[in-house]
Amino acid sequence: MATSSLASSTSPSQVSPPAPPLSALGHEQVAFCHDKATGLRAIISIYTTALGPALGGTRFYPYATEQAALWDVLRLSRAMAYKNALCGLDHGGGKGVIIGDPAKDKSEALLRAYGRFVESLGGRYVTACDVGTYVADMDVIAKETRFATGRSEANGGAGDSSVLTAFGVFQGMCASAAHVWGSPSLAGKTVGIAGVGKVGHLLAGLLLESGARVVVTDVNSSVVQALREQHQEIDVAADVFELVRSDLDVYAPCALGGALDETTVAVMKAKVVCGAANNQLVTEGVGGTAEALMKRGITYAPDFLVNAGGVIQVSDELHGFDFARAKHRTAGIFEATASVLRVAADRGVSPATAADHLAEERMAQVGSNRIWLPTR
Repeated sequence: MATSSLASSTSPSQVSPPAPPLSALGHEQVAFCHDKATGLRAIISIYTTALGPALGGTRFYPYATEQAALWDVLRLSRAMAYKNALCGLDHGGGKGVIIGDPAKDKSEALLRAYGRFVESLGGRYVTACDVGTYVADMDVIAKETRFATGRSEANGGAGDSSVLTAFGVFQGMCASAAHVWGSPSLAGKTVGIAGVGKVGHLLAGLLLESGARVVVTDVNSSVVQALREQHQEIDVAADVFELVRSDLDVYAPCALGGALDETTVAVMKAKVVCGAANNQLVTEGVGGTAEALMKRGITYAPDFLVNAGGVIQVSDELHGFDFARAKHRTAGIFEATASVLRVAADRGVSPATAADHLAEERMAQVGSNRIWLPTR
């Protein structure tokens, strides 16, 4: 289950193991970027361009060491390759990390220097927002490169990607419902959402429109209050501990990673897990979290697939953003999820493993030796 464990998280570990040689990981290119004038220290990692230019966000984070930054960008770029392949995009996987505290070190000059490094790759890497970077930052980076997405609408971009991220998770949830209960309808089902920030609160609205009962929790009581002011019919659980033990049909982790630990899986009553949070599985590999879910008869919709609406949106910017077109493509997450669940059932493996296999098969279709080159 290589991919699920590689998905982006909101708080990268400060203690990272030594990164193995690139030949062992299979990365195509890694660029170390330093600009003395601005203090920029960054790393851009391209896992593969077999399907097309590498696409993935830039993370701005105060890594304890350069080694920690390297390890993070290597695993995140690989995760993006799997995500892009699985959701049908003609993009390889890439990621950038800027080493520093965004609250203290971020400046227009530094971001523009980073943009010049992105531009120097000639389009082999296309960047977007990630932890510590925002739409306004992409607008600045785009002053120096043609290959920055996630820009504001005023600057030709798509703006906030939360709408399509929530829509994609909803599609994955409907596909999971069809797999488990024989119908894609969520009417009458009880869905528990842990985390009702930008994506979670939009997902709640979609679920209510579909006729589902919604129960929510969030460590930030103000966002729960704001949501209930919009939708008084929503129920509130005291915390995640209470939520996962309640009589849910679907559990939707939409906050931090690591939502599916051993204890949570053991007590969960839901038959489906489908949420927007990255890196939900705590333990990977044989005997890991995905297999524990499978043994309990719980269907897991791989997070890196169902939350792909955001990357689908920013990829559409490269063709002149059209919301209807991007939404139509995001709707394809339904069939992609259904396919993963069918393959998992047919092969007797977890959906996480099946998702990895399908992504690898698509990347291999065009030949593993292909390297995407800029058109002249």
